[in-house]
Amino acid sequence: MKYYISKKINTDFDQAILLVTESLKKEGFGVLTEINIQDKLKEKLNVDFRKYKILGACNPAYAYKALQMEDKVGTMLPCSVIVQELGNNEIEVAAVDPIASMMAIENPALAEIAGEIKGKLERAIASL
Repeated sequence: MKYYISKKINTDFDQAILLVTESLKKEGFGVLTEINIQDKLKEKLNVDFRKYKILGACNPAYAYKALQMEDKVGTMLPCSVIVQELGNNEIEVAAVDPIASMMAIENPALAEIAGEIKGKLERAIASL
């Protein structure tokens, strides 16, 4: 099973971040965290790396439902969405497949929520 949903788009990196953030917002997600991997690898290891950000996306209503069903599901929240520069104005956007990640939790009630979140993430990425 593939553990992510992805799409390649042609734009510059900063514009891609804005597009992804807006697309997620239309599906009810907010971006709680933003990790700049390029900067962190330079800071910690003094290595050069391509532009690569991890956005921590959360849909509060679904997170609340999931937390009510399984109190440790927070270890898998928020949903990670990456934006990485591939070169020549080509950007890849990828999000975790929540169905794949929820398979690790032995709680079948989460399957419905994971399916709904996957649909929202698929629509957000497809609209880019």
